[in-house]
Amino acid sequence: MAASADADSPAPGEGPIRPVSVSLHEGTIAALKAHTGRRGMSAYVEALIQRQLERDRLRELIDDAEAEHGPADQAAVEAKRAILRGGTAGSADAA
Repeated sequence: MAASADADSPAPGEGPIRPVSVSLHEGTIAALKAHTGRRGMSAYVEALIQRQLERDRLRELIDDAEAEHGPADQAAVEAKRAILRGGTAGSADAA
């Protein structure tokens, strides 16, 4: 499991804002500017990083649960996905 931040460290999305330098491909930068405008880039990148950190933490929780309880039943996972998509548990195969 990844090391966690100090208890005194701000959580993602908290604390003062400070500039950092990152390296991106020119095409990525152009697409980002076209999508966000020049002034929206930082907020967009911040949101992307926060979402990825959440996904990473969720993956760690899933890995821990699977190590303790074994892998999830795929039929049950597909039934829940069908419900989340607005179908019924029996309609997962119809998609």
